[in-house]
Amino acid sequence: MSGRKKLIEVALPLDAINKASAREKSIRHGHPSTLHLWWARRPLAAARAVIFAQMVDDPSAHPDLFPTEKAQEKERQRLFKIIEDLVLWENTTNEKVLQQARDEIWQSWRYTCAENADHPRAKELFDRHKLPAFHDPFAGGGSLPLEAQRLGLEAYASDLNPVAVLINKAMIEIPPKFAGKLPVNPDSSKEKRLFKKTWEGAAGLAEDVRYYGKWMRDEAEKRIGYLYPKVEITAEMVKERPDLKPYEGKKLTVIAWLWARTVKSPNPAFANVDVPLASTFMLSTKPGKEAYVEPVIENGGYRFTVKVGKPKDAEAAKRGTKLVRANFLCLMSGAPISGDYIKSEGKAGRMGARMMAIVAEGDRGRVYLEPSPEMEAIARQALPMWKPEGDVPARLTGGTCVPYGLQCWGDLFTPRQLVALTTFSDLVQEAREKVKADAIAMSLSDDDKPLAAGGIGATAYSDAVVVYLGFLVDQQTNQSSTICGWNNINQQMIVTFSRQAIPMIWDFAECNVLSTSTGSFWNLLERQVKGIASLSLGYATGKAFQCDATIQIESSGKVVATDPPYYDNIGYADLSDFFYVWLRHSLKPVFPDLFATLAVPKAEELVATSYRHGSKDKAEAFFLEGMTQAMHRLSEQVHPAFPVTIYYAFKQKESKSEAGTTSTGWETFLDAVIRAEFAITGTWPVKTESANKLKADVSALASSIVLVCRQRSKDALITTRRDFITALKMELPDALVHLQRGNIAPVDLAQAAIGPGMAVFTRYAKVLDASGNPMTVREALALINQTLDDALAEQEGDFDADSRWALAWFEQSGFAEGEFGVAETLSKAKNTSVSGMVDAGILVSKGGKVRLIRPDELPVDWDPEKDKRLTAWETVHHLIRSLESGGESVAAALVQKLGSKAETARELCYRLYTICERKKRAAEALSYNALVQSWPEITRLAQEVKSLRPKQATMFEENEE
Repeated sequence: MSGRKKLIEVALPLDAINKASAREKSIRHGHPSTLHLWWARRPLAAARAVIFAQMVDDPSAHPDLFPTEKAQEKERQRLFKIIEDLVLWENTTNEKVLQQARDEIWQSWRYTCAENADHPRAKELFDRHKLPAFHDPFAGGGSLPLEAQRLGLEAYASDLNPVAVLINKAMIEIPPKFAGKLPVNPDSSKEKRLFKKTWEGAAGLAEDVRYYGKWMRDEAEKRIGYLYPKVEITAEMVKERPDLKPYEGKKLTVIAWLWARTVKSPNPAFANVDVPLASTFMLSTKPGKEAYVEPVIENGGYRFTVKVGKPKDAEAAKRGTKLVRANFLCLMSGAPISGDYIKSEGKAGRMGARMMAIVAEGDRGRVYLEPSPEMEAIARQALPMWKPEGDVPARLTGGTCVPYGLQCWGDLFTPRQLVALTTFSDLVQEAREKVKADAIAMSLSDDDKPLAAGGIGATAYSDAVVVYLGFLVDQQTNQSSTICGWNNINQQMIVTFSRQAIPMIWDFAECNVLSTSTGSFWNLLERQVKGIASLSLGYATGKAFQCDATIQIESSGKVVATDPPYYDNIGYADLSDFFYVWLRHSLKPVFPDLFATLAVPKAEELVATSYRHGSKDKAEAFFLEGMTQAMHRLSEQVHPAFPVTIYYAFKQKESKSEAGTTSTGWETFLDAVIRAEFAITGTWPVKTESANKLKADVSALASSIVLVCRQRSKDALITTRRDFITALKMELPDALVHLQRGNIAPVDLAQAAIGPGMAVFTRYAKVLDASGNPMTVREALALINQTLDDALAEQEGDFDADSRWALAWFEQSGFAEGEFGVAETLSKAKNTSVSGMVDAGILVSKGGKVRLIRPDELPVDWDPEKDKRLTAWETVHHLIRSLESGGESVAAALVQKLGSKAETARELCYRLYTICERKKRAAEALSYNALVQSWPEITRLAQEVKSLRPKQATMFEENEE
């Protein structure tokens, strides 16, 4: 059976989903992601919307209820409104909104059951009283299973990675098991608990995590507080720094100690001096609150002082002792220190660290202080009794610190950090005993059955609480390694995994785990408790377990949505060992089977890492074979009434091969999907990154492409290459217009166009070339990209002659000068003239040379309403000038004046971005991408400007007194 057509196979309110998904990236308080870090986690809003639309019938599937297109569209708009409410962050736990969505899912399910009453497996698959369960075989960070559970489905999550499995247990398995339970800690005694009538969902569990987490923090302070002293502001310090006067005589809590790594000077005259490898001396670059380190060379060595205000030599302070990449200058002699020398010193164990500055808590901000010998001595007296073993991955996409001698996990921490982290880790098991004793005292029955064995009594509950406490230790490691930096703009810690790598950090920040500021245990606890409280209200159960996706059988008869690994983008197993070694230390007694191995399983992980498989070709073959098996498991097992949704994001790049723009990651993944006999019935670009990141990095993908797949029909036809191209040319331009109207980022356009293109390709059993051989996925992708280019080029017909000339010139020369004769010849072909374009204000012609005017050269007082030769080219670049100089509000004022002509300018941006990407003009590409990304906000502000403008009185209006 093919199943009723679902909403996701026809239409989605993409703008609302994308807006909510992008917004969610900036939300931390109350978000489940605060439980534990995972890489490339999908937004909850997108997951919720996709699963809902995956399960609800499209109105066209009910011609008896909605016989006309108008009736169907009206019903779609009603469903869209449900989704628009559903994706709002404020409605994540709104029972009224969630129940409305659940009711809609049930309504479609009952229709499906009635229609399939005679199905051979009706009793097994079509029970009108029980929704099918949900399964994600690549569960990762758990967004998809969590949102399926929130929508009322029993959720199953599996992953090969034990860290991911534990995250999913904490999100979908543990909270429903203890939903509605009262907290057991002594502070929530029977008398006090009467004041809170109900403990809905995971609120009681969250309260206990708060209590026992605070106990851990307070107990840690008793044991290791001496390692975290306050700093006293003395009269002598105030004499040197008058700005410290308000703090004289006070003891300030330290937020962080800032260190610079050191190596012996390569200059023989200073061979006994450990010189700093400082990438910057700036502590704060916040306007009006600048602070910096100033090294003072004296007595054959040096010391660090801290100054406030702007440095005299701003460039020198900004660059520290760094030259470029891993090359530095010797502070003592000015001699260069090569990266190779630093590597050899690191591997020989001769790399050290020197305290550069202290960051303390002020009344309303940070106070930067110079280090003291006493402070440095206290840090060095820490003696860790344990440190994590295991090798840091020697190769990682994004960089690794291994070449500099940081080779095992224990090397990534200072002695004081190791003492603190092992203290917290040991306290997890002590807390476990306290929770169990308090639970029994609160009359919670105990069967001595642990959580891992399915227990629900006092033993199991104590196990449940310490899972989250173990996560707190992991979160603390992310804030407490020598890979952490200091953000001198917003004056906060930069976590270990600020990106998906373990790169070398030259000057690092060591946070005060016992403070209440950035990076502290208390700060992390507060965030985690809010995240736990947002979890299950107990309407559906969940189960998470470890399993290889290539052999799993859990998808049988279930709804499936999944987010598989992106070829070689992220080495999940290599990265997660950082957390695994600490989780194993604190939680192995709770989940002995999950932490049975010394490290995360890697051999079976479905990523195409060349260093693991010996070569790029072998890695690709491994990925293709494994992903094909995984897709086959889904194709064979998934519930026949529902499509499978698969999130995928992999940046296409310009290839030197004859195929043009292709991507091995996309090609290999799609090949696996097709080999599993899936056909693509829908594709949706869903934004997963914040707008700020996109504006800063033009190469970053803004979207994941959600592929909607069903088993290909057994009656699928075989077609020819020519007919396939004909179908592409008929369907892809319309799909392109649809994507542009949805304001997809130019950086994502090529990725998004793969979907509708492959939907054409996969509807056929085979596409045969002129020789009768089946077309490969690579060939299909090349044709899709060529058709996309042709469609974009055809859109040039909508532009004025001047803009068409400018496009052709820009592709050839960019904003650089060119010969007048060439420009004149081109102008005749485009039915315009060089002199006319000079008059139009887009071109400079002088001395036999011409060039396009750059956005920053355009006049700021330009008024499109008075422009007698208005062009789309001019409009685009004035909008870019306005956006980059004055922000979205200034650009909005211009859009309001442009009216309908502004939309043509936005369309031109797609063509310009494609040219820039192909020509590797990153700066210009960034501007065009940013304008499109800002377009929704610009148009919204433009509408506000329009609504505020006074209306012109007409002869039919009466003046009001």
